[in-house]
Amino acid sequence: MKPIESTGLALLDLRCPRCHQGKLFSHPAYSTKFAEMPAHCPVCNVAYEPEPGFYWGAMFVSYGFSVAIFAFSGVLCYYLLNDPAVWVYVLTVAVIVLATTPLVLRYSRALMLYLFGGITYDPRLNEPASRNLNSFANRSDTN
Repeated sequence: MKPIESTGLALLDLRCPRCHQGKLFSHPAYSTKFAEMPAHCPVCNVAYEPEPGFYWGAMFVSYGFSVAIFAFSGVLCYYLLNDPAVWVYVLTVAVIVLATTPLVLRYSRALMLYLFGGITYDPRLNEPASRNLNSFANRSDTN
């Protein structure tokens, strides 16, 4: 797999923040196991949960996403449906929020990991294996 150089694009593609290659989630977004994450990156072996309870903070990020979805869908409903009855707003917002729940959960966890996980991108992990091993060997010889 070709590595993604841009951190923003790696975040949007839900890739490992360290190597930009490993997937953050084990299953597709719209499956019954949409929240399952591997313990470590399958490529660079970085831990996806830096400390126990790390993703509790993602609830706040998720709340922000949900408020934005509520506001956007309410405004969209108002202008497209010409100010319908309250039950139409409730039904529309409920359907949109339920449909986007897996994505909101995934992106809130990814943002939490990228911003507060203390993991930075290491482009040396994207070098071919022989060059990568030589650079690590040379670095350890000088210590």
